[in-house]
Amino acid sequence: MIKFITAGESHGPALVSVVEGLPAGLPLLAEHVDKELARRQQGYGRGRRMQIEQDRVEFLSGVRAGETLGSPIAMLIRNRDWKNWEEIMDPAPRAGDATDGRKRQVTRVRPGHADLTGVLKYDREDARDILERASARETTARVAAGAVAKRLLAEFGVTIGSHLVHLGGIEADRPQEMPSDINAVADQSPLRTLDPKAEAQMIARIDAAKEDGNTLGGICEVVVDGLPVGLGSHVSWDRKLDGRLAGAMLSIPAVKGAEFGLGFETARRVGSEVHDEIELAPNRPRTGNVRRKTNRAGGLEGGMTTGEPLVIRVAMKPISTLMRPLGTVDTKTATPAEASVERSDVTAVPAMGVIAEAMAALVLANAFVEKFGGDSLAEIRRNYDAYIAHIARRLSH
Repeated sequence: MIKFITAGESHGPALVSVVEGLPAGLPLLAEHVDKELARRQQGYGRGRRMQIEQDRVEFLSGVRAGETLGSPIAMLIRNRDWKNWEEIMDPAPRAGDATDGRKRQVTRVRPGHADLTGVLKYDREDARDILERASARETTARVAAGAVAKRLLAEFGVTIGSHLVHLGGIEADRPQEMPSDINAVADQSPLRTLDPKAEAQMIARIDAAKEDGNTLGGICEVVVDGLPVGLGSHVSWDRKLDGRLAGAMLSIPAVKGAEFGLGFETARRVGSEVHDEIELAPNRPRTGNVRRKTNRAGGLEGGMTTGEPLVIRVAMKPISTLMRPLGTVDTKTATPAEASVERSDVTAVPAMGVIAEAMAALVLANAFVEKFGGDSLAEIRRNYDAYIAHIARRLSH
């Protein structure tokens, strides 16, 4: 079983990502992770933090001579901004903490953020104790973990890409024929969209929102190709792959929705316009030598992969830190106030697509090991090859 955990605060000294369950013998270099970390930092509408940080990974354990060892992989990503926050975020007690508190206390909690609920739940006086961990900076460590999972999937021809399909009320047209390498094209766009016309309108929309002190949300589409039929299971609720993927997507900060294939549109159509007809298709061993004539299901049926492209759309709300703050209460004085303003982005939807890729990779890599498990990459490959050979024979006559 592949599992991961992250640690660290937004303005602490570093972020830590620990991934457990990867097989031994998987080729893994720092550049595989750094590439994904750089992709997360791009996107028009990002704040000044992206100019400060230049995320790089340091392997602390689990990798030797460019290969995984089968032991937990620990990765460190330093926060360059730590030097400006050391006094505020110092783990050790300081004189005056008990009477005056630390500098840059947050008591004017922000609507839409974890501030108020976290302060009440964890019985804290300063919402910084909450927001530092609730910050989307934590997703840096997720992307590092996802980069490792992507390496495992890539060994079996599985690719994961994403692109922005909606931002701030503006729809991007999906190309009739998707690029073979979605990220190679999407990453050339400042918004990671495949529609240049919509991109220009979106940039203007971001500029207007920034001028107004506002923020924007949007939707990204994640496409996974090369998956074999049969990952996940129908037998228990917690093994259904669509449920596991949806949970992973909804764990991303500010994400409020996820759908597969036609998603909510299926509720508005009749069955003949929803379900994918099946036909024989020789020379497609990965799918059992069949294909769906359409892919309205988005690559999942009964909680299992069909072998068709897995298509997930992920919706992100506008960021809760506004430069023209909303009304709130001051938890220290119990009086009405304007919400605190923390350094933030106008929109982070392009980056959210990269984070969604990482979360998809982690769930799918776990499902892969669950199905073809082994202690080494070579053992997993033997199990995978035997399974593909078996399902290819089922409908070959």
